[in-house]
Amino acid sequence: MAERVVLAYSGGLDTSVAIGWIGEETGAEVVAVAVDLGQGGEDMETIRRRALACGAVEAVVADARDEFADGYCLPALQANALYMDRYPLVSALSRPVIVRHLAKAAKEFGATTVAHGCTGKGNDQVRFEVGLGALVPDLKVVAPARDFAWTREKAIAYAEARDLPIDVTKRSPFSIDQNVWGRAVETGFLEDLWNAPTEDVYAYTEDPAGHFGSPDELVITFDRGVPVAIDGETVTMLEAIQQLNRRAGAHGVGRLDMVEDRLVGIKSREVYEAPGAIALITAHQELENVTIERDLARFKRQVEQRWGELVYDGLWFSPLKEALDAFLARSQERVSGEIRLRLHGGAAVVTGRRSDESLYDFNLATYDEGDTFDQSLAKGFVQLWGLPSKIAAKRDQKG
Repeated sequence: MAERVVLAYSGGLDTSVAIGWIGEETGAEVVAVAVDLGQGGEDMETIRRRALACGAVEAVVADARDEFADGYCLPALQANALYMDRYPLVSALSRPVIVRHLAKAAKEFGATTVAHGCTGKGNDQVRFEVGLGALVPDLKVVAPARDFAWTREKAIAYAEARDLPIDVTKRSPFSIDQNVWGRAVETGFLEDLWNAPTEDVYAYTEDPAGHFGSPDELVITFDRGVPVAIDGETVTMLEAIQQLNRRAGAHGVGRLDMVEDRLVGIKSREVYEAPGAIALITAHQELENVTIERDLARFKRQVEQRWGELVYDGLWFSPLKEALDAFLARSQERVSGEIRLRLHGGAAVVTGRRSDESLYDFNLATYDEGDTFDQSLAKGFVQLWGLPSKIAAKRDQKG
């Protein structure tokens, strides 16, 4: 029996060409694995048939939409994960899901090698290979675009010479990756930092400057950090993201244009749109402000940053990330309640909060009638709190 290679298959030019190329160069049979993460676009069955038509001996399509939402997007929401305080890890979250399905297929089909279509400039090569190394360390990895300088021009010529069933005439000026958590766009004229994105860059969001309709106000209910209802209607995590993608996207929420520090050491201009992710994170952060004690909240913000960096850097399966997961899970035990959001003009704005787990005490906070805060205690507290600084200042002023 010939050796088998499991290929992470997207259905596009590069991975379609890779099927035949790997077979010709190595003599191995290729098993194509496509993972549905709610990316939309082409029908997954069409993608499966294309893989077979391009020479794959087997083609697997995995519906991982709920798995992705529950096992990857939800932890990111509970971590309020925003790399560089802005990017909600759209692509970074999807790679470990794909890695799990590649590892599963490799075991099922007896493959000795896994292949992917990443280049040597990006983060995804790290995410795929480090993840595979953690799950199936004995597998070999091949990356034709990186390891054999497989350019787009070579791929087009290869496809045309072999009459592969893919359209190579319509070339998008952009490189696009998308899933239900969001959409990432790069390359083309966006590589010039002075160029503003044009409207054809976007697909998940409407132009907020051109939207003059009424705001959309909604209420998100959380139970232990999990969004469980919108406007009183029960939703799964996947349904919550999908509904907010539509409603927040209609108001231009979630557009990001940033210069990002890649893991490989270069800066890259990236345009993202993640309406559902940004709306959910905005609501979740505010509910935490109401329900999480001050010192826990302060430390959690440090954990959030490190968690996001680990995921961005391809270390989803690392011991540190797993340990931080345990901390984050514990932090969510009291994060229950409702947040009212207003979606309009490109922004998701919190307009109301309520929770049975609230640490906000009206009678302590008010300056009006009914104030129960004992202000007589404050003078001594201030003196003791500032005592170390006062002593140090006296010492320093002697010189």
